[in-house]
Amino acid sequence: MNMSFADVMMQLFRQHLAVLPVLLPSFTAMLMLLIGDRDSLPRLRRIALVSVALGLMFALKLAMEADDGVLRVYRVGDWPAPFGIVLVIDRLSALMLVLTQAVALPVLFYASGGWDSHGRHFHALFQFQLMGLNGAFVTGDLFNLFVFFEVLLIASYVLLLHGQGRERFRVGVQYVAINLAASALFLIGVALIYATVGTLNMADLAQRVPLVSGDDAVVLKAAALILLVVFGVKAAILPLHLWLPSTYAAASAPVAALFAIMTKVGVYSILRVHGVIFGADAGASALTVEPWLLPLALGTSVLAVFGMLAAHTLPRMVAYMTVASVGTILAALGLFSEAAWSAALYYMAHSTLIIAALFLLVELVSAQRGDAADRLEAGPAVAQPALLGLLMLLGAASAAGLPPLPGFIGKLMVLQASSGHEAQTWVWTVVLLVGFLTLIGLARAGSVLFWSVRPGVDDSGTSAGASPRLVLATVSLIGAGVLMSVLAGPLKRYTDAAAVQLVDRRAYQEAVLGAAGAQTTQPYVFPRPASEGAH
Repeated sequence: MNMSFADVMMQLFRQHLAVLPVLLPSFTAMLMLLIGDRDSLPRLRRIALVSVALGLMFALKLAMEADDGVLRVYRVGDWPAPFGIVLVIDRLSALMLVLTQAVALPVLFYASGGWDSHGRHFHALFQFQLMGLNGAFVTGDLFNLFVFFEVLLIASYVLLLHGQGRERFRVGVQYVAINLAASALFLIGVALIYATVGTLNMADLAQRVPLVSGDDAVVLKAAALILLVVFGVKAAILPLHLWLPSTYAAASAPVAALFAIMTKVGVYSILRVHGVIFGADAGASALTVEPWLLPLALGTSVLAVFGMLAAHTLPRMVAYMTVASVGTILAALGLFSEAAWSAALYYMAHSTLIIAALFLLVELVSAQRGDAADRLEAGPAVAQPALLGLLMLLGAASAAGLPPLPGFIGKLMVLQASSGHEAQTWVWTVVLLVGFLTLIGLARAGSVLFWSVRPGVDDSGTSAGASPRLVLATVSLIGAGVLMSVLAGPLKRYTDAAAVQLVDRRAYQEAVLGAAGAQTTQPYVFPRPASEGAH
């Protein structure tokens, strides 16, 4: 039976859908570099927005397909795993793709209002950043996770400096140095794992790691702890968080908003590597990071909320809120239960959207405060107090965890998941305390921004409100966060199923390696030279 051209294209689309979240931004970026950014910025904006919108559609399609519980495996070059590169779409990776694109689209729309003209190749770098993010979420191989880490980091180095400025150069040097050190550690950790078990494919690791014992298990535990340090730097966990507040505060508003998803790459990697590969079924290497993860996560939240209270500028305050939210997410991961992981995924989606929105809102408010700018001190009255005040109220209430907003639902899920755990008292105390102090800090900031007006100040530069484009981008992010309350039931069912799927190691191995490959019962042994075997 002859197939029409449309049928052929649809079949190809379905066959290669899993790789499109990586290929689409990479091809878009290369096209933009060929076009150049001189006298072609309007065209680049249209191309970029269409590309990101298509990426969101692809991510939603993958999420709907993943919801049926079937893993989609894409073998690059049709090489069988574990020898070739594989991309794996399960509920978790599909959720992260949707979250990435849902943040990227309004942020790009905001940046197209003028920020993208402050430097060269903004849109190409933005697409490369998306390529690295999406690739990290779908790869089924530890080495390629490192590769995609480097892609997104290289793009982030330049995006951080976009618009230039002395402060950005200063924190940029620190940011690059820290991440280069983390990348070196990443390679060391990966090398130790490969030297011990002879594979870096995640499905293959999940079946080989439990078979390792003795001295080799000690090496694997060391590698797991090294990777915790690496992912902890990316996620900004105590005491590896010190780079983030200054970096995010110095970045331009759209770049900082996009960076809200970047810390979640570290969180995702901790869940995928330490929760699954080195999880409860990992034999002698099981739960290597369990004694460390929960205390560090709770300490991260507490320290970050005090940093937020001490902040003297709006961007720095929101940056500390980013760290505090990561602490809450990792605390849920540190409970090592399906219910806690589901809570972590729901809260992660909410906090990413709200934090990104607050970074954009910070600039809208600062631009209307004259010489006071983003400093938390009395200044001129803003031109849009009702609109910006309402957005600030919604963002603050959700970040603090007030009902019925999704921040409250996510934290309630974390508290319920901790019931019966030996650290339940600490989890409840920290989560509730951090929420209360966050509310105090944001209430103080709101009163300074909207009620503390300096008498006799020159407000001639604050009479114009923000453009509809900038407001719409901010409203869409906050609206998406609030919508999570309306869709809390379906979203929780999805995150519950994602957590259950994560612990089903057997299904993951069979999907990636095939039924025959998943039946391996012997650990990998490197072949010895003939001279050694002749004794």
